Amino acid sequence: MKKLVIKIIISIISLVALLILGFILFYNINLKAVSSNSIEVNFMVESGSTYYDVISKLKKEGLIKSEICFKLYIKFNKVNDIQAGTYKLNKNMSVKQIVELFKKGNTYNPDAIVITFKEGKNMRNIAKTISEFTNNTETDVYNLLQDTKYLQTLIDEYWFIDDNILKEGIYYSLEGYLYPNTYEFKNKDVKVEEIFKVMLDEMDKQLSDYKEDLQNSKYSIHEILTLASIVELEGANSKDREGIAQVFYNRLNSNWSLGSDVTTYYAEKIELSERDLYKSEIDEANDYNTRSSYLAGKLPIGPICNPSIDSIKATLFPDTSNTYYYFVSDKNGNTHFSSTYQEHIQIRDELIKDDLWYNYE
Repeated sequence: MKKLVIKIIISIISLVALLILGFILFYNINLKAVSSNSIEVNFMVESGSTYYDVISKLKKEGLIKSEICFKLYIKFNKVNDIQAGTYKLNKNMSVKQIVELFKKGNTYNPDAIVITFKEGKNMRNIAKTISEFTNNTETDVYNLLQDTKYLQTLIDEYWFIDDNILKEGIYYSLEGYLYPNTYEFKNKDVKVEEIFKVMLDEMDKQLSDYKEDLQNSKYSIHEILTLASIVELEGANSKDREGIAQVFYNRLNSNWSLGSDVTTYYAEKIELSERDLYKSEIDEANDYNTRSSYLAGKLPIGPICNPSIDSIKATLFPDTSNTYYYFVSDKNGNTHFSSTYQEHIQIRDELIKDDLWYNYE
């Protein structure tokens, strides 16, 4: 009899243990994501709602597996805070991820816009892009770039901006200072000032690691950004940009003109893919045109595009072992350096012959 009682007790304990293990397994399985695939669902949490108010809707939208398990998770973890708003949830999110998002608050803005400003594009392209994605016009952009009071506030706020942006003859005051990247803004009504602030803040972030190097350079930050903008357009392959930067330094040190076509295109306000340059344009004395002897031994008055951090670093830390004075890039992004003009022409002719001559796009 005693043995029978012990067997019954062991059986009951085993059964309870199995039930507990089964429940734990059931509970954990139902806390996992409904799907392994990414399926987004816009989900609204009304003001004043509790977790218990949204459970049935979560199940109906296919965002959770079990209402009971969701309720137990809330109870076990003593979760109370839920923020009202519209959320972008996903069926590959676990219960924990959904609850954490609800606790954190709404991070999804259905009116938000995403704008990509590409590396190597000039201010005209930036103005056009802003007009395409927001309710601002290109004129709004250009007007702000001419607002000296606004520009002075930027000089006062950012360590890398100085009076150079106010120089007479500069086409667009913030050319070269707006860091190219992908940014998100609240909606199409975003002001140009807000867009510029986000881009300038990113430039601040990008340059901060090199602040001491920039301030100790024999060249001003404005000059570094100016040369970096040329390197950006001339350097088809980032691995060669340090060498290209040094070629330009070699020319400057020898009192040569930089001889960069991209500066002439900018001087004439012609896009690189638009057409070839005329001889009169190449020879024209202009504060941006480095093909002219007018700028022998000098940099342009300002940047000609908004460069990447790679080009800025290459300009700040060039390949000082490079003693060449000429270079040309081919279609494959390879850069060919040479010491004399004759060698340069020979390389160019060979690239044309082999259909490797690079055309700007």
